[in-house]
Amino acid sequence: MQKKVGAVLLAAAALALTFTGQAQAETNPSCPSGVTQIGATKYLKHGSTTMASVKQFKGCNKNWGYVYVWDSWRANHRTYRLYAGVQVRGAEFPSGYNSVENKQELWSYGTDTLDKCTKGYGSIVSSSYSDGVETEERC
Repeated sequence: MQKKVGAVLLAAAALALTFTGQAQAETNPSCPSGVTQIGATKYLKHGSTTMASVKQFKGCNKNWGYVYVWDSWRANHRTYRLYAGVQVRGAEFPSGYNSVENKQELWSYGTDTLDKCTKGYGSIVSSSYSDGVETEERC
């Protein structure tokens, strides 16, 4: 009985770490030495449906915006455009702006903004939806 309780507690601890730890960066093809997420993940939603995750990363002496489309939304939406960028405080438009059609993930171009206050930016545009979100500001 004691071994069973210990195994259950160990499994619960592993599960808790899975949901409470900071998200690990996906592989950034433009930064082979790796990136680190800064700030919390924001979610792009349509009503109660989560469409995508939006994050900001730092690495290779740059900031990066990132968008990841959730499988559940993508399964029913095959034609859309993603946008990713880094919003700099006081700037009218995101920096490092990048876009792609019908892909699951998108990295912005790297921006030389580590010394500025920035937010990750991501959006989805489809025939039935168009909206975007920014992550929290990091200085």
